[in-house]
Amino acid sequence: MRFSFTNRRYAPQEATNFLQGNATLARLLPAVQRMANLQRDCHEVLPAAFKTCEIFAFDGSELTLAVPNTALAAKLKQQVPALLLTLNGKGWQINNIRFRVQMPKGIAHVGPSGEGLKLSEAAVDSFDEMSKKLEATPANEPLIAAMQRLVARRRG
Repeated sequence: MRFSFTNRRYAPQEATNFLQGNATLARLLPAVQRMANLQRDCHEVLPAAFKTCEIFAFDGSELTLAVPNTALAAKLKQQVPALLLTLNGKGWQINNIRFRVQMPKGIAHVGPSGEGLKLSEAAVDSFDEMSKKLEATPANEPLIAAMQRLVARRRG
Protein backbone atom coordinates (compact mmCIF):
# COMPACT_ATOMS: atom_id res chain seq x y z
CA MET A 1 0.00 0.00 0.00
CA ARG A 2 1.33 3.41 -0.95
CA PHE A 3 1.79 6.07 1.76
CA SER A 4 -0.74 8.89 1.60
CA PHE A 5 -1.93 11.50 4.07
CA THR A 6 -5.44 11.07 2.70
CA ASN A 7 -5.43 7.46 3.84
CA ARG A 8 -6.86 7.73 7.39
CA ARG A 9 -4.87 4.72 8.53
CA TYR A 10 -1.61 6.65 8.02
CA ALA A 11 -2.89 10.15 8.84
CA PRO A 12 -0.67 12.15 11.24
CA GLN A 13 -1.74 12.09 14.88
CA GLU A 14 -1.07 14.41 17.74
CA ALA A 15 1.44 13.11 20.27
CA THR A 16 -1.22 12.72 22.96
CA ASN A 17 -3.43 10.67 20.65
CA PHE A 18 -0.46 8.49 19.79
CA LEU A 19 0.40 7.94 23.46
CA GLN A 20 -3.22 7.16 24.33
CA GLY A 21 -3.42 4.66 21.50
CA ASN A 22 -0.64 2.48 22.90
CA ALA A 23 -1.20 0.85 26.30
CA THR A 24 2.49 0.83 27.21
CA LEU A 25 3.10 4.43 26.16
CA ALA A 26 -0.17 5.68 27.68
CA ARG A 27 1.45 5.43 31.11
CA LEU A 28 3.87 8.17 30.04
CA LEU A 29 1.13 10.67 29.22
CA PRO A 30 0.61 12.06 32.77
CA ALA A 31 4.37 12.58 33.17
CA VAL A 32 4.64 14.27 29.78
CA GLN A 33 1.73 16.60 30.58
CA ARG A 34 3.17 17.38 34.01
CA MET A 35 6.58 18.32 32.55
CA ALA A 36 4.94 20.45 29.85
CA ASN A 37 2.92 22.29 32.50
CA LEU A 38 6.04 22.88 34.59
CA GLN A 39 7.93 24.14 31.52
CA ARG A 40 5.04 26.53 30.76
CA ASP A 41 4.92 27.83 34.36
CA CYS A 42 8.68 28.45 34.39
CA HIS A 43 8.40 30.31 31.10
CA GLU A 44 5.61 32.50 32.52
CA VAL A 45 7.82 33.55 35.44
CA LEU A 46 11.01 34.14 33.41
CA PRO A 47 9.88 34.67 29.81
CA ALA A 48 13.02 36.33 28.40
CA ALA A 49 15.63 34.27 30.25
CA PHE A 50 13.80 30.97 29.86
CA LYS A 51 13.61 30.95 26.05
CA THR A 52 16.77 28.87 25.75
CA CYS A 53 16.24 26.75 28.88
CA GLU A 54 14.50 23.43 29.35
CA ILE A 55 13.36 21.29 32.24
CA PHE A 56 16.10 18.68 32.56
CA ALA A 57 14.69 16.75 35.51
CA PHE A 58 12.12 17.08 38.26
CA ASP A 59 12.81 14.58 41.03
CA GLY A 60 10.61 14.92 44.08
CA SER A 61 11.22 18.44 45.32
CA GLU A 62 14.28 19.31 43.21
CA LEU A 63 14.04 20.93 39.79
CA THR A 64 17.02 20.79 37.42
CA LEU A 65 17.06 23.22 34.52
CA ALA A 66 19.23 22.77 31.42
CA VAL A 67 20.85 26.05 30.41
CA PRO A 68 23.05 26.69 27.35
CA ASN A 69 25.90 28.45 29.18
CA THR A 70 27.27 29.42 32.59
CA ALA A 71 26.48 33.11 32.11
CA LEU A 72 22.77 32.38 31.83
CA ALA A 73 22.98 29.98 34.78
CA ALA A 74 24.47 32.80 36.88
CA LYS A 75 21.67 35.18 35.84
CA LEU A 76 19.00 32.59 36.57
CA LYS A 77 20.48 31.82 40.00
CA GLN A 78 19.60 35.39 40.94
CA GLN A 79 15.98 34.66 39.98
CA VAL A 80 15.70 31.42 41.98
CA PRO A 81 13.83 32.95 44.97
CA ALA A 82 11.17 34.52 42.72
CA LEU A 83 10.90 31.35 40.64
CA LEU A 84 10.54 29.16 43.76
CA LEU A 85 7.92 31.46 45.26
CA THR A 86 5.84 31.57 42.07
CA LEU A 87 6.09 27.86 41.28
CA ASN A 88 5.21 26.88 44.85
CA GLY A 89 2.28 29.31 44.65
CA LYS A 90 1.06 27.41 41.57
CA GLY A 91 1.10 24.13 43.47
CA TRP A 92 4.53 22.76 42.57
CA GLN A 93 6.35 21.54 45.66
CA ILE A 94 9.90 22.59 44.83
CA ASN A 95 12.54 23.13 47.50
CA ASN A 96 15.64 23.48 45.33
CA ILE A 97 16.50 24.52 41.79
CA ARG A 98 19.75 23.36 40.18
CA PHE A 99 21.25 24.25 36.82
CA ARG A 100 23.00 22.00 34.34
CA VAL A 101 24.94 23.55 31.48
CA GLN A 102 23.99 21.64 28.37
CA MET A 103 23.86 22.47 24.68
CA PRO A 104 20.24 22.95 23.50
CA LYS A 105 18.84 20.15 21.35
CA GLY A 106 18.36 22.31 18.27
CA ILE A 107 22.02 23.38 17.98
CA ALA A 108 24.18 21.39 15.58
CA HIS A 109 27.74 20.55 16.55
CA VAL A 110 30.34 22.77 14.92
CA GLY A 111 33.88 21.53 15.17
CA PRO A 112 36.98 23.72 15.51
CA SER A 113 37.57 23.81 11.76
CA GLY A 114 33.94 24.69 11.02
CA GLU A 115 32.77 21.22 9.97
CA GLY A 116 29.06 20.95 10.50
CA LEU A 117 28.49 24.62 9.67
CA LYS A 118 26.66 25.08 6.38
CA LEU A 119 26.16 28.44 4.72
CA SER A 120 23.62 28.89 1.98
CA GLU A 121 24.73 30.25 -1.37
CA ALA A 122 22.83 33.47 -0.56
CA ALA A 123 24.83 33.85 2.65
CA VAL A 124 28.12 33.36 0.78
CA ASP A 125 26.98 35.92 -1.81
CA SER A 126 26.17 38.36 1.00
CA PHE A 127 29.66 37.98 2.50
CA ASP A 128 31.18 38.51 -0.96
CA GLU A 129 29.09 41.63 -1.55
CA MET A 130 29.85 43.01 1.91
CA SER A 131 33.59 42.50 1.46
CA LYS A 132 33.44 44.56 -1.75
CA LYS A 133 31.30 47.35 -0.26
CA LEU A 134 33.31 47.91 2.93
CA GLU A 135 35.53 50.95 2.88
CA ALA A 136 39.16 49.88 2.43
CA THR A 137 40.61 51.41 5.59
CA PRO A 138 43.41 49.95 7.70
CA ALA A 139 40.86 49.04 10.38
CA ASN A 140 38.66 47.15 7.87
CA GLU A 141 41.46 45.32 6.02
CA PRO A 142 41.53 42.23 8.32
CA LEU A 143 37.73 41.92 8.14
CA ILE A 144 37.68 42.25 4.36
CA ALA A 145 40.46 39.66 4.01
CA ALA A 146 38.64 37.25 6.34
CA MET A 147 35.38 37.58 4.38
CA GLN A 148 37.21 37.02 1.09
CA ARG A 149 38.88 33.87 2.48
CA LEU A 150 35.50 32.60 3.69
CA VAL A 151 33.94 33.17 0.28
CA ALA A 152 36.87 31.49 -1.48
CA ARG A 153 36.67 28.43 0.83
CA ARG A 154 32.89 28.06 0.43
CA ARG A 155 32.97 28.43 -3.32
CA GLY A 156 35.94 26.10 -3.48
